[in-house]
Amino acid sequence: MAAPVALDQELELRIDSLAYGGNGVARLDGFVLFVRRGLPGDLVRARVTKVKKNHAEALTVDVLEPGPVRVDAPCAHYPACGGCRFQDLAYEAQIAAKEDQVRDALQRIGGLGELPLEPIVPADSHFHYRNKLEYSFTQAPEGPAPGLHRAGRWDEVLPIEQCWLTTDLGNAIRNAVRDWAREERLTAYDQKTHEGFLRHLVVREGRNTGQALVVLVTAPGKLPDEEHFVEVLRRFPEVRSIHWAVNDRPAEVTRDLPTRLLYGEDAIEEELCGLRFRVSPNAFLQTNTSMAERLYELAAEYAQLTGGETVYDLYCGTGTIALTLARNALTVWGVEFSEEAVACAIDNAALNGIANAAFFAGDVARSLEDLQARAGDPDVVVVDPPRAGLSNRAVRHLGRLAPRRIVYVSCNPTTLAGNVKELTTEWGYTLERVRPVDMFPHTPHVEAVALLTRGEA
Repeated sequence: MAAPVALDQELELRIDSLAYGGNGVARLDGFVLFVRRGLPGDLVRARVTKVKKNHAEALTVDVLEPGPVRVDAPCAHYPACGGCRFQDLAYEAQIAAKEDQVRDALQRIGGLGELPLEPIVPADSHFHYRNKLEYSFTQAPEGPAPGLHRAGRWDEVLPIEQCWLTTDLGNAIRNAVRDWAREERLTAYDQKTHEGFLRHLVVREGRNTGQALVVLVTAPGKLPDEEHFVEVLRRFPEVRSIHWAVNDRPAEVTRDLPTRLLYGEDAIEEELCGLRFRVSPNAFLQTNTSMAERLYELAAEYAQLTGGETVYDLYCGTGTIALTLARNALTVWGVEFSEEAVACAIDNAALNGIANAAFFAGDVARSLEDLQARAGDPDVVVVDPPRAGLSNRAVRHLGRLAPRRIVYVSCNPTTLAGNVKELTTEWGYTLERVRPVDMFPHTPHVEAVALLTRGEA
């Protein structure tokens, strides 16, 4: 049967709920439409943008009747800016929707009936929570301007005057660099023509240490008056590290670029769970400091360490989870693909005087047999995989290791659900606990920590 809607048709729709990813869900005679910028309870006029056999996509043109959970967004750049999706959705409704997304994924994809789902951990702060922001430069009438991509557009950047996700310091640093760039009569890099000089600005903050790091990314060329650039940023006493990176490729990237230190230390420090961590330009660190501490505390609670356990931390990054667990374990062994991240993890262990944690670079799925031969059988395995989740091969190796407890830290409930299904149906594990954590208010993203246990074989 043909879809009951046509491309570019405008419809009046009542939004029922939110889908994973943040679009509103509406139905027309049973046919599902995913409506961007539609919130539960809204009556909207929406234009159909894509039609498929079983569903369609639409964009809200006008809100005819706002739903009970719609609120006024405080940011002047909202909703044009793509940094936030839900500033106009009441926070209580945001976290309820995220909890529902985790529940739905585990039931629908994971095939689980009764769920040991615990209430979502709400964010400590709804705004100003990010410790890292990456800006792209665009050429405004007044000159180059650092900004964020417009919602749904990779090729268009919106100049930002005040971002509600960063701090007053972060906003001031960005605007100071903007003023310097205009004073030097520089131009923004154009992704289409590949002309121009300024590409990106990265600002990182140690929220618990009061230290800041700045990276300017440009196209090849000479950085004019380096001393003046450094002088502008040194007006902020928090800025302890200033770097310059050159990207000579078309790809819009800021990570894994070699940097040249222009001023200060090569890294700053952040404090998490009472430990110090070095933050270099390319180091991974959870971008919400206070909620990262809540996440790691939850992982430690699920691990239930007593001091005699051998722990594997897979996808260990720079060692943040491993080192927080090491205080209550016999040994912790971390594996991470990135050699740079492993080097940071080793440095962080030394920085905190932790001698019972070791870190190795390698593909997780291919490294487990070697790790087992070196470290012995694990009692607890912590996994914190990327959004794609654990590969089938990694799940099989993990199942063969047969640890009594698996603590799964997830940034994607759909891949968490798929991995949980395989571990419970194929490898004899039971899902004991799972708790969502809101790391990123005003976005659709939700983290979760799950505990899977296995009795004696």
